[in-house]
Amino acid sequence: MTDNQKFELADFLKHQHLCRSMTLQEIDKLLDFLSYEEFDRDEVIADIGQVGENLYLVVSGEVKLEHRDATGSEVEAGRLFEGELAGEMSFFDRQPRSVRMGAGTEKTGVLRLSREMYKRLRVEHPYLAVNLLEHALISLDHLFRRISTEYSQVTEYISGGGTQKG
Repeated sequence: MTDNQKFELADFLKHQHLCRSMTLQEIDKLLDFLSYEEFDRDEVIADIGQVGENLYLVVSGEVKLEHRDATGSEVEAGRLFEGELAGEMSFFDRQPRSVRMGAGTEKTGVLRLSREMYKRLRVEHPYLAVNLLEHALISLDHLFRRISTEYSQVTEYISGGGTQKG
């Protein structure tokens, strides 16, 4: 990554929840462990069935999440936006991915943390690794709450709470 890219990414990160408690020097150090990647619309970032060897932070654009339905068709399950983590479940539990992550917009930019670099980060800068883990927990909590809310709304609708009387 160029010095200019690193400066722009540091400026982006300082406004993200992940880095709110970090100094500019710590953000700069974190960037030493990350790589910036850009994807074109519909390009696959990580595929269904792969074990997560990378964790991603969306920097620009959108990451779309797709799964296969019972008929084998690809169905969009959701989108992730700037500042959101992607791939944290498979990265930490080392189970195959259940969704495909793809670029939802032209020039979707992500910061990638490889497993190898994460292992180094934990040893060399545990404070930064703890911040990352806390952010991953918050990200998973938001995902769980979003799915729970959607499930409750569907259940209420099916049980008759959402039907209109005419």
